[in-house]
Amino acid sequence: MSAFGTSAAGHAIIDGAALDWALRMAEPGADWDTFTHWLEADAGNAERYDRAVVALAAATKSVARNAPTPPSAANDPKPVIAEPAGRPARRIWLAVAVVLVGLFGFSFWREQDRSYTIATMAGERRSIALAEGSSIELAGGSRLRLDRARPRSATVEAGEALFRVRHDASTPFQVDVGGLALTDLGTVFDVRVLGARKQIAVGEGAVMVDPKGAALRLDPGQAIIADGNRLRRTRTDVADVGAWRDGRLAYDGATMTEVAEDLSRQLGWRITASPAVAPRIFNGTLETRVFRDDPTLLGELLDVSVRRNGNGWTLDLPQ
Repeated sequence: MSAFGTSAAGHAIIDGAALDWALRMAEPGADWDTFTHWLEADAGNAERYDRAVVALAAATKSVARNAPTPPSAANDPKPVIAEPAGRPARRIWLAVAVVLVGLFGFSFWREQDRSYTIATMAGERRSIALAEGSSIELAGGSRLRLDRARPRSATVEAGEALFRVRHDASTPFQVDVGGLALTDLGTVFDVRVLGARKQIAVGEGAVMVDPKGAALRLDPGQAIIADGNRLRRTRTDVADVGAWRDGRLAYDGATMTEVAEDLSRQLGWRITASPAVAPRIFNGTLETRVFRDDPTLLGELLDVSVRRNGNGWTLDLPQ
């Protein structure tokens, strides 16, 4: 039986990201905003965090119990100041870390505990300033994974993100989009995940797409659409890169299902496409200010009918 009060096999239930959050939230100046977003990103995160807190408390108690008490000087008049309750003394944090690494393995600590997810709800937007000088803006319904062990990297798991990258030739910024690798060459670029399709558009600088494979360079005004193993290069108006922040949504060969999904994320509505119009292709730009207060106005813009469906809207064949 270990200090965690469970068998070695049971240690696998302690999630790496949750354990890292338990350590971070025990420190002064904890980032409650980012922590709250992490909790909301997955319904199971709260339970995983609670297990990690229990594990951390057990490890801390074990280390503190076994730590030798330093001898006090006979003539030392200074009183001993107790550490605040509920937070381990800083001098034993390293020992706690050693206990955790011993239980879970160094590779587990190094590779899993350092990553964390930031997510936005539908209709929400969020700006993220990275310590290394870059910044990322997340559209609604998006999910981004960052890694403190690799600060010059990011993974876009869902939705859309605008990157403003501080260029560093010695350590290029790496972005993963559903297995598609991007390398920054000093850049402002937008990444959008629409269903199974990934779209990358460059506003400033350049991006190398799939550097170990196709090695396609994108310059300002150029974009690429990845659908499965197929990469299609296209052009885009530089002003449309990140235009979602101003309510302009540009589409190039998007199905009506993908348009409905994107509108739902960006605006916080529940919009679906009926089977009759789902595969229809749409090319063009939608100005959300036109229909934000009246979704039925989408009908004329998309050549569909828009009908109420419970607490959402359905795009269907024109009446």
